Amino acid sequence: MAISYCPSLRYTAKEHVISFPHVNFKDYSKKRNCRLVYASALKSEKELLFESKVGPLLDSVKWDDKGLAVAIAQNVDTGAVLMQGFANKEALSTTISSRKATFYSRSRSSLWTKGETSMNFINVHDIFLDCDRDSIIYLGKPDGPTCHTGSETCYYTSVFDFLKGSQDLKDRLLSTTLHSLESTIAARKAEIGATENGKPSWTKRLLCDKKLLCSKIREEADELCRTLEENEDRSRSAAEMADVLYHAMVLLSAKDVRIEEVLELLRHRFSQSGIEEKNRRKSDH
Repeated sequence: MAISYCPSLRYTAKEHVISFPHVNFKDYSKKRNCRLVYASALKSEKELLFESKVGPLLDSVKWDDKGLAVAIAQNVDTGAVLMQGFANKEALSTTISSRKATFYSRSRSSLWTKGETSMNFINVHDIFLDCDRDSIIYLGKPDGPTCHTGSETCYYTSVFDFLKGSQDLKDRLLSTTLHSLESTIAARKAEIGATENGKPSWTKRLLCDKKLLCSKIREEADELCRTLEENEDRSRSAAEMADVLYHAMVLLSAKDVRIEEVLELLRHRFSQSGIEEKNRRKSDH
């Protein structure tokens, strides 16, 4: 049974019916109306309401004269800017429905989903529009390296490093303060086993002495608590917290745990009660 002609289509949300008012079927020319009901296509009112809002949202974006807007992918846990591409209405709509970062390729004139070849998808948790509604951010979690070079992000060339004549540009990933600290600690850790051990380092000393490291974490945590108990200046609290973070991150490095793993765990706990989460951990043990 093949459809040879279909001038119009109607969808009745209330009845969940797709209606073809004027359809000619081979060997069924006398049937002028065919109503098809698909049980698998039934949608809840919530889903229908959600879909009804997508159209106006897409129309509210200030697409350029080619129907495009800049689309930037950002890591939801590290804050790292992963890549930049372009999106049109269809790409943004596809991203909303699939939760996979989808862009429009200007060279191929077609949609493409990041990871469709490498399998390193960017799983979108939220989407943001800027104040002028002419650029988009896909906030998501990458399954692997984003850049085709194998780098975590496509942004690893520092202009200031280049202007200063730095020879090692590719290892300088765009990162926030916390992740820059993690990279520095990792570099000190790598020096420990190297033939040229480099200059003396407090970080390397801590990494080589577990007892010293643990004693420093306890010491700094106690000093942080005392800033509250003794009503010290807020700047002291910030300073002591910086010490706690630094020493704790050295411990994470010693255990081969990335700060991104910690931040991801925190993100997953946002939607649950702290009391319930603690009780769950007790029951697991």
